[in-house]
Amino acid sequence: MDHSFYSRLLARLERDLVLLPDKPEESAETTLAALWWLAAGKPFSAGKAAQLPLEDLDGRQQERLVRLVDQRLSGIPLAHITGRQQFMGVELLTTNQALIPRKETEILGRAALRLLGDIERTIERPRIMDICTGAGNLAVIMALHSPAGRIYASDLSEDAVSLAEKNAALHEVADRVEVRAGDLFAAFDEQKFWGSMDLVTCNPPYISSARVEGMVEEISGHEPTLAFDGGAFGIKILHRLIKEAPSFMKNNGWLAFEVGLGQGEAMIKRMKKNNMYAEVTPLVDEGGEIRGIIAGNGGVK
Repeated sequence: MDHSFYSRLLARLERDLVLLPDKPEESAETTLAALWWLAAGKPFSAGKAAQLPLEDLDGRQQERLVRLVDQRLSGIPLAHITGRQQFMGVELLTTNQALIPRKETEILGRAALRLLGDIERTIERPRIMDICTGAGNLAVIMALHSPAGRIYASDLSEDAVSLAEKNAALHEVADRVEVRAGDLFAAFDEQKFWGSMDLVTCNPPYISSARVEGMVEEISGHEPTLAFDGGAFGIKILHRLIKEAPSFMKNNGWLAFEVGLGQGEAMIKRMKKNNMYAEVTPLVDEGGEIRGIIAGNGGVK
């Protein structure tokens, strides 16, 4: 490897790259590794690229790498340049058509897998619904961990639906992941789905419209607003989710969803007042902040 060439590019990234706190896997080093591999014709996420020893690049590939670094420093998200993002250790396809899966959503993902494990102790073929599926990251992860499970995923965006279908195909779970376009539960608002889900998951838009307008350019200029905007106070879709989910949950079914910083306590209070939920538990991050909620109906239906 040309260490001098590498060092020059790394120094440039260390000086000029703006890193976002919601993408902790990205650093100057992991960014350069991902772009290096892409220049070599092998697209990897930052997480995966960082685990691999770098290959030598020929002159043409080095020129391509310089252009890729220029693109990244212009504000284009790394995952859009590489077309890859890692989520819970799984490589996923990414485009500007859906939200780039975030590390913080792995809190919800891990909780969903724990619930799914418990469900599978008594149910041979669990049925799961993933609302606001985006790139399909939660749906794919659950399908990979539950070979007998059937996942029904939806998103308001037709583009996101297409991307989710591609990720399901990439990981060979497309036969068990059905993706439809629709507003929250509307895509599956049919009698055969009512009261039939063992688990409902959702990573909804939960940022207020005013805050969306003030987000950094790397996000607001490159990722779909539809994936962030939760209405005037950021809670419009959360309220709809809490209200509508019980109609699709089995007796002793579960709902698991992500919330924004500062929203958790109010959502928990709201759900505890709702007689459709018998058990409500927060999911907290390393700093003790509520970043998700799991709720069971306890057979109250």
